[in-house]
Amino acid sequence: MRDIVFTRSSGWIPNVIREAGELKLMLGAGADANHEPRTFTFSITEAHLAVIREDLARHLLLWSAVLPLCDAAGTRDRLDENAAVALLDPILLAAPADVDAFFQRIRWDRSRLIAHGADIGLLERGQVCAAMRTATETSNGKRAQEYHADRRRAERGTVLGPLDAAILRYTGRYLHGATVPRRMPDAVDPALLSEVMRVIATAEQASAGMRIGRDPRRGKRATDKRDWKRMEATVEAAVRRAHPELVDDAVRTVGFLMCSEAADRSRNTPMEEVEEATGHGADFGGSARKTALTFTDDKGAEKKWLQDGPRAAAAEFWEFVADRSAADNEVFTIEDEAMGEGIQLHFYADSLARITTLRKVNGRSEPEYRVEYSLVDGIDGYRNLVGAFVRGGCAALEQHGPWMTDVAEFERARQRRNAR
Repeated sequence: MRDIVFTRSSGWIPNVIREAGELKLMLGAGADANHEPRTFTFSITEAHLAVIREDLARHLLLWSAVLPLCDAAGTRDRLDENAAVALLDPILLAAPADVDAFFQRIRWDRSRLIAHGADIGLLERGQVCAAMRTATETSNGKRAQEYHADRRRAERGTVLGPLDAAILRYTGRYLHGATVPRRMPDAVDPALLSEVMRVIATAEQASAGMRIGRDPRRGKRATDKRDWKRMEATVEAAVRRAHPELVDDAVRTVGFLMCSEAADRSRNTPMEEVEEATGHGADFGGSARKTALTFTDDKGAEKKWLQDGPRAAAAEFWEFVADRSAADNEVFTIEDEAMGEGIQLHFYADSLARITTLRKVNGRSEPEYRVEYSLVDGIDGYRNLVGAFVRGGCAALEQHGPWMTDVAEFERARQRRNAR
C-alpha cells in the first residue's frame, strides 16, 4: 500500500510517500527500455520530511543531487539507494556553508535549479544556498535551455551583447543554432526591437535583387548552393560593415534568415517562372526552335514534349530531372529525333555532350554521330545550355564552348578544372 504524505503543486518535484509503514522519497526520472517513465524511491526519516515540507530550496537541492544517481541507473539498473540516503543529512540538515561545500564535492543537476529560478551568478560561484533564495515551485525550462546555450557559446569564446541576443531571439535561434530562422518580433524586448530592425534592413538592402535558384539535380525542392553562398557572403559582409559591434553568431543568423527566405521563395515558384526569371525560358523565335523533344534518363525513363503542350520545353525538362535525379541516376538526355541531334547532361562530371547525326541509318549502314564535350559551370551553366539547345539546336551551343571531340583531351581538361 502506497500513500502520498507530501507533494508540491509542481508534479515533477519529488513526493514523500509512506510504503509498508516506511517514509520514502519518490521521484520520476529517465525512461526504461520501452520508453516508459522510471520511478525511484529511497528511505527518509521524519526529520528529513519536516525540512522537505518547510523548505522548498532544500527540497530542490536534494532533487538536483539525486538526479545524477537516477541517470546512472539508466534504463534497467536499480538506484544506488545507499548513495541517495547519504545525500539526505548533508543537504537537508547541515548549515548553509556546509551545504555549499558539499555541493563542491558531488555531481548535481544545475539546470534543474536554474529552471526553478536559482540565481545563476551565485550558483556559478558555489553559493548554492544563497542562489536558491529566488527559487519557485513552478519550473521555467526555457531559462535552463538558455543557460546551456550561453554556456556552449562561452566554450567557443562567444559572449553575447544585448543586441546580439535580441537578434538571435528575433530569428528563433537563441537556443539552437541549427534551427531554421524565422521572424519573431514578439520575442524581442521592445526597447531593442528598433535596433534589431535596423540590422535586418541592412541585410535586406544588401540582398535586394539577389536570388537563390532551384537546383533540380538534387530534387524537387533543392536550391542552388552557389547562390546561397553568394547571398550569404554578401549579407554578412554588409552587416559587419554597418554593425561591427555584432558577434559572428548574430551576423550569421541574419545571413541565414535572408538566404532561407530567398530559398523558400524559389521552392514555391513554378519552374516556368524560374526559367523566365533567369532568361532561360525566353522565346527568341527562329527556325531552329524545337517543336518536339524526347527526355530520357540513365534508368530508361522517357518523356515526350511537344511545342503545343501546356509547358515550355526547358521547364518540362527540369521537372523531369527533379523527379528522377538521384545518386545513381545522373545522366539525362534531350533529343530532337527529327533533326537528328541532342544533348546529354552528365551531372556527376559537371559536363555536357552535344550529339549530331552525320549519317542516318539505312538498310546497309549504321548511323554516324559527332560527339563533342564541354565543361559546365554549375546549375546555371546547365540552364544556359539547355535553353540554348531548345531555342536553336546544337548550332546555338557553339558560343558556349570550347567543344572537344577527343575524349582524352576532355578528361585532362576536367581534371585540370577539378584540381583548381
